[in-house]
Amino acid sequence: MKKTAVFPGSFDPFTLGHESITRRALSLFDEIIIAVGENALKKSHYSLETRKNMISKVFKDEPRIKVDQYKGLTVDYCRRNGAGYILRGLRTAADFEFERAIAQVNKAMAPELESVFILTLPEHSHINSTIVRDIICNGGDASQFVPASIDLNDYPGDEA
Repeated sequence: MKKTAVFPGSFDPFTLGHESITRRALSLFDEIIIAVGENALKKSHYSLETRKNMISKVFKDEPRIKVDQYKGLTVDYCRRNGAGYILRGLRTAADFEFERAIAQVNKAMAPELESVFILTLPEHSHINSTIVRDIICNGGDASQFVPASIDLNDYPGDEA
């Protein structure tokens, strides 16, 4: 049976930490769907389409990684796509507490799904999308925090 994981997030923008988690998870899964979620509570800098394009560019040579978008509950998206796993990265103890609560609620709603957590590499633990987005929005150079294949000059921001 094919092991498919969904890596959900807003990915605004996609960072080196996200890339590392995804690439390292390839040893565990047959397919990973990076699912860019619509979050009505968050004001995005980049449109969904732009974020999908950025991520697709990073993994253009990796056929086991698919990039998609979704709206609604992650567990419903997983069911629709035949995924048995939800992939999440952990940077800090605070991340763990937040992700644990979400994983427990997801488990109650969808007992067939397993949440899998991968620790961020130490060199990426300080990188988060909120900080990177703030650097970008204020005209700073955030290139050292995003995958090399993403040229931020190609993406001025859509203020979606």
